[in-house]
Amino acid sequence: MSNPKVKFAVAIVILLGALAWLAVIGMQESKTYYITVAELKRMGENVREKRLRVGGRVVPGSIQREGRRVKFLLEQDSETLPVIYVGRDPVPDTFVDHAEALVEGRWGEDGVFHAQKLQAKCASKYEPAEGGGSSASPGT
Repeated sequence: MSNPKVKFAVAIVILLGALAWLAVIGMQESKTYYITVAELKRMGENVREKRLRVGGRVVPGSIQREGRRVKFLLEQDSETLPVIYVGRDPVPDTFVDHAEALVEGRWGEDGVFHAQKLQAKCASKYEPAEGGGSSASPGT
């Protein structure tokens, strides 16, 4: 192995192998599937500590903010899931009672979903303001 070309070729093969391994590991970590709260509960212990995305509706009155940490309940199909979100990103403005939310993280042994990502969309129903909700017509 005194030939410099052979040493260079071996180094390239090792480098390419390491890059391929990192790419495979990265793809496996980023591959997360969206499931509902009910599906998560049915899966049971098989999915503990696996990276998952879970969606549901925020239970009214369940949001508790403690600094950067937010605790709340997700609900869907009569099933509830306690969630603790501690992420780098701020909580979205649309994260309110009744909002549809999608959390990404792991379901811990403690039965709590530990989320590192939180997405929310505003509640789908429009509720007019109190007082009749009439607006001025154009031209008046």
